[in-house]
Amino acid sequence: MLSSRIGILGGGQLGLMLLQAAVDWNLDIHVLDPDPEAPCRKIAPHFTQGSLQDFDTVYNFGKDLDVITIEIEKVNVEALEALEKEGKKIYPQPSVIRQIQDKRIQKQFYADKQLPTAEFILTENREDVANYVWFLPAFHKLGKDGYDGRGVQRLSSADELGKAFDKPGLLEKAVPFEKELAVIVARNANGQIETFPTVEMVFHPEHNLVEYLFAPAQISGEVNAKAQQIARKTAEAFQIVGLLAVELFLTPDGQVLINEVAPRPHNSGHHTIRANATSQYEQHWRAILNLPLGSTHAYGPSAMVNLLGEDGYQGPAVYEGMEKLLATPEVFPFLYWKAITKPFRKMGHITIMDSDIASLKAKADFVRNNIKVISHKTK
Repeated sequence: MLSSRIGILGGGQLGLMLLQAAVDWNLDIHVLDPDPEAPCRKIAPHFTQGSLQDFDTVYNFGKDLDVITIEIEKVNVEALEALEKEGKKIYPQPSVIRQIQDKRIQKQFYADKQLPTAEFILTENREDVANYVWFLPAFHKLGKDGYDGRGVQRLSSADELGKAFDKPGLLEKAVPFEKELAVIVARNANGQIETFPTVEMVFHPEHNLVEYLFAPAQISGEVNAKAQQIARKTAEAFQIVGLLAVELFLTPDGQVLINEVAPRPHNSGHHTIRANATSQYEQHWRAILNLPLGSTHAYGPSAMVNLLGEDGYQGPAVYEGMEKLLATPEVFPFLYWKAITKPFRKMGHITIMDSDIASLKAKADFVRNNIKVISHKTK
């Protein structure tokens, strides 16, 4: 299978890191992305510019390939289904992508499979949402096309119903939680499953992007066991081949609830490139090529800080503070080959390691405060 022609739908930073892992194995990778300046453009052996959502573009891209995967869910599933019928190996499977693309279907799947998640109500439009004032406070989520915090509105009272989306969506009960956790689980076609250690995520208060994470999560053994078990059960329920990132809420009374999932490499696993025996990116290749899954052993405590474009700057990216960063032991920057910075755009990430948790957190704070992505142009 290592000689197969392999396609990735999406050429962003996740595709870039998949490519970096593929180089070690001489994998023949083809990338499709609509952006002529996508991060993968300069290092992909084969790059095609084109829409990920157009049937003909996706079909024609995949028809001469053997294995096709994704780094983003917003792709034309009908084209992938047609390719699958012709014998192409599509991982994650089109049926799984279809279920996860629509948060309404995704949530109902958890309920049907008795996987723990917050209470929810399916809604058709803004007028329909108004029938459920009694259910507030809740988050109104678009069924389709929400991404990185877009497509989500918190509704606390009847006065805020005007913020609801006028499209099919769902109301999800706002549950109190102590921590946001994530577990990345890999499953190959033989059914072998491996999970990465549970991580703890901290989100940007305004933009709903992961700002930084710590691994392992500072939780009890009982909570960790629950999180790991839920991740495995979720992967088995989907029968997914590939990676599944399972985002979780830990409530004050010790419940672990599924927030949502992503069927691909994920922000919550960036640190694994240096911090674990097998990175999530190598593990993805192992899973979709039906190879033995690698050890997920962590070398020690680690953290990951997302490098976001500073507010107020838009233009050619300038990385301030790199000298201080590189002078700090066990701190590893990964930049995403994005020439232009914009406010809160993901421009890179920094993995931090330390044997001592207190020192690790101090390093994370130092990194967050001392490296900035700006531009000589302002917004």
